[in-house]
Amino acid sequence: MPRGANVCRVDENQNEIVKVLRELGASVLILSSVGKGCPDLLIGLSDHKGLKHNILIEIKDGKKSPSQRKLTTDEQKFFDTWKGKAVVISSIAEAVLLFNLRKPRDTL
Repeated sequence: MPRGANVCRVDENQNEIVKVLRELGASVLILSSVGKGCPDLLIGLSDHKGLKHNILIEIKDGKKSPSQRKLTTDEQKFFDTWKGKAVVISSIAEAVLLFNLRKPRDTL
């Protein structure tokens, strides 16, 4: 087997993002070892009406250049074909924003 094949790469900011999402009250399942384009996280949360939602999250390291944050071919294929909610985030601020979007907003 070639060196580095099937090696799970975890973005440097993943642990911090997981910690923040859990502190905010989300359930977090780490999927980064699944591979084959599967996003890094599955989070579960409840909206203001108590309805439960699941969101797949692909994490990219916001400190890296835009070319290094591009989705891989497998990730892009996943996003192109997935029928549920899946997003890409690259920072704690984006994770907080994603979590807060489930709440009612006064303005659009």
